[in-house]
Amino acid sequence: MKCHLQYLILLALLSSCVTNKGVDTGTKFDVYTNTKNVNVAYNQVIPYEQTTYVATSRKTIPTQYDGYKLVWNDEFDIDGLPRKAWSAEQGFVRNNELQWYQMANTKVDRGCLVIEGRKEKIINPNYQADNEDWRRNREYAEYTSTSLSTRNSFVFKYGRLEVRAKIPVISGSWPAIWLLGNKWDWPQCGEIDVMEFYISNGRPSILANACWGSDQRWKAVWNTKIIPFTHFLSKDSDWANQFHLWRMDWDSKFIRIYLDGELLNEIDLSQTQNRGYGGNAENPFSNDVNDFGAYILLNLAIGGNGGTPDDSRFPLRYFVDYVRVYQPIEVKD
Repeated sequence: MKCHLQYLILLALLSSCVTNKGVDTGTKFDVYTNTKNVNVAYNQVIPYEQTTYVATSRKTIPTQYDGYKLVWNDEFDIDGLPRKAWSAEQGFVRNNELQWYQMANTKVDRGCLVIEGRKEKIINPNYQADNEDWRRNREYAEYTSTSLSTRNSFVFKYGRLEVRAKIPVISGSWPAIWLLGNKWDWPQCGEIDVMEFYISNGRPSILANACWGSDQRWKAVWNTKIIPFTHFLSKDSDWANQFHLWRMDWDSKFIRIYLDGELLNEIDLSQTQNRGYGGNAENPFSNDVNDFGAYILLNLAIGGNGGTPDDSRFPLRYFVDYVRVYQPIEVKD
């Protein structure tokens, strides 16, 4: 795609920075206003129908790393529904988001998993007008999407996760690559956000986070790094039209999250013990709990932290080229 004049202005006027956690859940970000009050459109991505997105070849052999072995992967090489290793969430699920999750919004096509966010109205079968639960008091869903996980098929503790993906950066989109522990309720189970894209402090950002339990139910302790999207556009004005590699390296001492080789966040696991709610003082990222592990989630949320959806830009599409998990090779004496 040709470089837009707006991007050139952006490169000249903006510099990158990393901030502490802060969330604005209601801002619409069709344009980003920089410090000199110049409105810069950042989401001029090529429509799906006009692009031939580039996945790795179906004959590509996954990268091998010294000291690691590949223990699980999905290259998304067989067109159709995702393989049975992926379970789909159903309905309204979390965060007061706008979408109804369903498997119907995803497929494997031309070497990629494609998750599609649609503007469509469907009936909520769980509707109860006087119910206090937001999942039940909405008569309709105005949007649909998909959230997939390996909860029922694969968990792991320690190793390297790689996900190559192309994410939607349109107003209202909230794509994510993340992990949840398979023991205890949230947040005592531990959450690792390898990638989130949404509004923070009034500007579109990419986030790399982890959270664990506090001394109160449903209240998390967060370690978050928020990188303004302009940081990545300053490196490549065509960033949004390309695939990128997210990586997490996890051992008993640290979680490190990378994007295209750049370290976004390093989380010291000596600081991540649950803080006692329900008597739980376990460390959800570094422990010897039997059968403990984390499962992988890929989802495209709409609204919420993603901002106000721009209905004129739907459908939204989130492409995942591959998911790979490596673990250290045990060295025997």
